[in-house]
Amino acid sequence: MIEHILQPLVSERFRSDARYREGHLRVINAMPYRCVLGLHAPEMKQVAKQISREGCVAVAFNNERIQCANGAEIISCFEAMPNKELCYEETLIWGMLINLEKCSLEKRFRMLEHYVPVLDNWAVCDSFCSHAKWMLRADKDALWTFLQWWFDSKREFEVRFAIIVAMCYFLNEEWRDRVFSCIDSIDIDGIESEYRIVKGKQQIAQQGTVQGREPYYVRMGVAWLLATALAKFPKETRAFANRSSIPRDVINLYVRKARESRKTRDIFAL
Repeated sequence: MIEHILQPLVSERFRSDARYREGHLRVINAMPYRCVLGLHAPEMKQVAKQISREGCVAVAFNNERIQCANGAEIISCFEAMPNKELCYEETLIWGMLINLEKCSLEKRFRMLEHYVPVLDNWAVCDSFCSHAKWMLRADKDALWTFLQWWFDSKREFEVRFAIIVAMCYFLNEEWRDRVFSCIDSIDIDGIESEYRIVKGKQQIAQQGTVQGREPYYVRMGVAWLLATALAKFPKETRAFANRSSIPRDVINLYVRKARESRKTRDIFAL
């Protein structure tokens, strides 16, 4: 849709250095149908800011060229595009544009109703959530109510979206127990994943594969949230982890993260 804007920004190193390109693809681990151009976050942020202010020409699925005057119009074009026709960088920029919009919470939720189902990758999901600073100012009751739909989803990255938003914006004294209750009630084994499990490190990056139990990115998201909670609320987090019904393998991931993190390795040893 805006690939014509992004292609000239791809570095020569990504185009010509196979080892560098493989490393980039391994970190992102996009789905096989999701083309990865090779841009990095600073270039994408610059593009998002520019087209949010100035607009751009978007190319629709039928090759129709649409002049968009601002970020809101570009977002509408993204919403109209078939999901799998967008490259990895376009899905990231779409989220950046939503975060840049100055609009009501209700309108933001409507945008997210289109965007969250498109999430199919940890990097896109986590980048959006961590940079959604408007959530700091949002009505927390309304935002929490909105999250419940995604907590109850059976799709991997819709659930991860709710987990990461809860971790970033609700891990405080007021909301901690509700966050714990939500992650305890997630039916992890009932969540669908598009990722394929493989054993051993592959010689070349195989997009859409993981080396852990599915849904791998929900399990890792819960473990990350618990390790983050441990740094803030050690006593309460330990008590919750001990009494929760979270699967044992997820608790083991949390323990590993806590032991490896500078923020929690000493806390966990106490």
